[in-house]
Amino acid sequence: MKDYEHQILWLDYFNKNLSRSKGRRVSKSKAVFDPSIDELVEAAKLAGYEIVESNNNVHYPRRAYTKSSYIVIKKKDNKSNVLKRIGDMLVQIRSRKK
Repeated sequence: MKDYEHQILWLDYFNKNLSRSKGRRVSKSKAVFDPSIDELVEAAKLAGYEIVESNNNVHYPRRAYTKSSYIVIKKKDNKSNVLKRIGDMLVQIRSRKK
């Protein structure tokens, strides 16, 4: 049964190495090279989202041959706006690490 109260955000949505046909969902300016699940969790918290669950070592459907990760957040906004906000936070986190 479909869950209308939560959103699943895959790590591959923010991977700058991937094309859109391979699963990236944000523009390259809001993506980072090989993001980690820890960075995604931190970015989601900084963007103001409550994380319900995170899962490592699962396979993203478009790239079933590669392990990936995802987080589940409570739904506050439409998915494209959520992805943009979290993508901005990921870029900020990466720029601080340099």
